[in-house]
Amino acid sequence: MALTTLDPITALIVVDLQRGLVGSPFMHPFGDVVARTCELISAFRQRGLPIVLVNVDGVAPGRTERPRAGGPFPDGWTDLIPELERQPDDIVVTKRTWGAFASTDLENQLRARGVTQVVIAGVATGTGVESTARQAYEAGFNVTLATDAMTDARPNAHAYSIEHVFPRLGEAGSTQAIIDLLERTNAHELA
Repeated sequence: MALTTLDPITALIVVDLQRGLVGSPFMHPFGDVVARTCELISAFRQRGLPIVLVNVDGVAPGRTERPRAGGPFPDGWTDLIPELERQPDDIVVTKRTWGAFASTDLENQLRARGVTQVVIAGVATGTGVESTARQAYEAGFNVTLATDAMTDARPNAHAYSIEHVFPRLGEAGSTQAIIDLLERTNAHELA
């Protein structure tokens, strides 16, 4: 689905752009994802819209067929990358599940700010980004996905999310298309 609109109070959710994932074998260069995400952050900050910075520090309990990494993360692993230029009014969420809503107070924080729509970027497309998008959709938020501001180490998972899952959860588009829509929305509100 093409991008059609952004609600007046739309939040940007940045998933797992943290020090421990720098250098991971993603299919698209991590630096490109960071650069596009920073463009989105700048556009949202210029308009006074909420920014959510999410990091992951653990895993959900329960048995799985695939073994999980054991033990605590190394020092600094969960630190948000400095390029995000965290600000005092940013919402910072530490999750221990794939999605940013399930085990956090993110929904309440967004609702308290009047947010009705979210734009999501980050890593990994088929886990953290997709799970956050699913949870946002299930919570009743309009969802937009910045498809060139995300990546995954698994090309098949990335493609499947973009082609088959995201169209069922909301609208998707490029960073520039989202910024253009923000500019049109802002111009319309000022008219």
